[in-house]
Amino acid sequence: MKLQTMLLAAVAAVIHSAPVVSAPRGVIAQPSAAEIPKWCQQSVAQARARIDQIKKLPMRRVNVKTVLHAWNELDTGLQDIGGPIGLLSETSPDPAVRKAAEACDLILSALPNEYLQSEALFQRVKALKTADPIDAMARQSILDDFEERGVSLTAAKRARAKAIFERMDKLSQDFSRNVRDVTTKLAFSEEALKGALPAALAKRARDAQGHFVFGLDYPEYDAIMNNVEVESTRKAFWMAFQQRGGTDNLALLTEAVKLRLELAQLMGEAGYADWAIKRKMAGSADAVNRFLGDVQDRVEALERKELDELRGEKVTFTGDKDATLKRWDVAFFQQRLKKARYSVDQSEVRAQFPTDPTIAWMMQVTSTLYGVQFKPNTALPVWQVDVRAYDVFDTASGQYLSSFYLDLFPRDGKYKHAAAFPVRGVSVLAGRTPVSVLVTNFNREGFDQNELETLFHEFGHIMHGVLSRTRYVLNAGTGVKRDFVEAPSQMYEEWSRRLEALALFTQVCPTCKTIDPQLIERMNASRAFGKGLFYARQRLYSAWDMAIHTPVMVDPMKTWATMEGKTPLGFVDGTLVPAGFGHVMGGYQAGYYGYMWSEVMALDMRSVFGANVMDTAVGSRYRKLILESGGERPPAALVEAFLQRKPSADAFFREVSGK
Repeated sequence: MKLQTMLLAAVAAVIHSAPVVSAPRGVIAQPSAAEIPKWCQQSVAQARARIDQIKKLPMRRVNVKTVLHAWNELDTGLQDIGGPIGLLSETSPDPAVRKAAEACDLILSALPNEYLQSEALFQRVKALKTADPIDAMARQSILDDFEERGVSLTAAKRARAKAIFERMDKLSQDFSRNVRDVTTKLAFSEEALKGALPAALAKRARDAQGHFVFGLDYPEYDAIMNNVEVESTRKAFWMAFQQRGGTDNLALLTEAVKLRLELAQLMGEAGYADWAIKRKMAGSADAVNRFLGDVQDRVEALERKELDELRGEKVTFTGDKDATLKRWDVAFFQQRLKKARYSVDQSEVRAQFPTDPTIAWMMQVTSTLYGVQFKPNTALPVWQVDVRAYDVFDTASGQYLSSFYLDLFPRDGKYKHAAAFPVRGVSVLAGRTPVSVLVTNFNREGFDQNELETLFHEFGHIMHGVLSRTRYVLNAGTGVKRDFVEAPSQMYEEWSRRLEALALFTQVCPTCKTIDPQLIERMNASRAFGKGLFYARQRLYSAWDMAIHTPVMVDPMKTWATMEGKTPLGFVDGTLVPAGFGHVMGGYQAGYYGYMWSEVMALDMRSVFGANVMDTAVGSRYRKLILESGGERPPAALVEAFLQRKPSADAFFREVSGK
């Protein structure tokens, strides 16, 4: 029997014979649609038994082992099912598996709404005395979870809060599915695709009229929006892309915003942003709004300057001195400007960074920097043939640390964006090793500049997960405050464009085209253009997110139209940007500002590496202090320990303003 078959058989045996699902090292269990309900039922029953055991604990027996260690067992048991289920619901090629996984996911998400309102459980955690900072941090995190679920409310208010949480989980799931399962197809004639790169058309399906058929995945977006010269084609594709999720998702979002306001007011806060942010790094909605105001002040003039330059490109290209720049023009003319000004052609970049050698290079860079080794493990079962699995070992000791998977390319029914799924978190206490999954929608032919940056960004999340060495699973890896979670990934973007890192490319692919330092220099120079556009858009997303979570109920779509309408390019009738904006339904509600807030920390931490991002001494210290620590210490304390000084926003505002 092949090893992969043996591993699958072992997982199946666990599913059928035990109430708790576990898996051999590095394996992600992949039950069939028919097996998922039984698996779900068994795991929830086991979780309830553990909950009851803690509830009935005599107060005189409350201690770290009987409460925190038992809680860790509860968390790990639920994650053993919740991790694979969450992944399969977004990535399984089998619609029946996705449907069954979604049903199980709702059952799992309902359970904390119940036990985190238990006064008996709450009193035992509250009574716990801890002797070290890690235990104290874990205890406080659990107490915060109790408070956020409404344990201190009256019975009637607790019941209403529970109903709201459960409904919001369902709304989030439906919203994500409507984006993930979009089936929109557009067909264009060869004439309408003038300027498209030959590779984008070479193997593309055609309709009955011989027209090329495009879906709405990111490689198709890039193929048209960056290259096609025909404005009507760009407009048609852009409009369809901005309507993903449709009016159904607008209704789901509106209901969610209404429920969030009700929830916040049940909890004694005026608005949802006030309630959601008080335990994050920012601390308050006022602090976030001040921060966004500072960003606006720094970026406004640069955005207008860049738009004027893009309009100039359009005038030159069309020969129409009265040409106006439209939203569907921005990507196209930005690419033209960068090609003309910096001699950066993204097809040349893609040729310089073919897929497999680039993945191998990124791993070599990471291995060298952090003192780890990545070894392919073809015996690990995968859910689709393109998926690749790897084991992680510590270089010095040879110790196995963790595993991760790469699911890189688009397909029907798959999650449409780029994300790291922390399927299994570490717990040193439980002897538990982590597993993370990188899910993206990259072009199979290689990486352009944006994709290269995204690859390193998401792999930064993966490293945060698989190099974590926390005592408790609740603090594992990316289990940090939401407005810090992006910092390690944002910091790692720099390694995609530094010559010290690029020097390692020939080690993994001696036969590849030698990295052209002049191309890299031009690529880095080209980053100078577009910062105003990028950060202005990020500020708009963040400000809109805050605006729909105030003490007054507002219509999310109307609010978006009003706010975008005040920007230089205005609002385009018929677009439904909020309908496809999954962040505000999937954990970043009243938290999208966290991308820029995290970047303050990311750029400051990056400065410690100075002129050599391959400084392994600094890399080792970063691995130990930031990656291994997960959420065991407050983010501000971790960053200060790494910097050996107080954090500063100077590097971030230099990046924002381009100065």
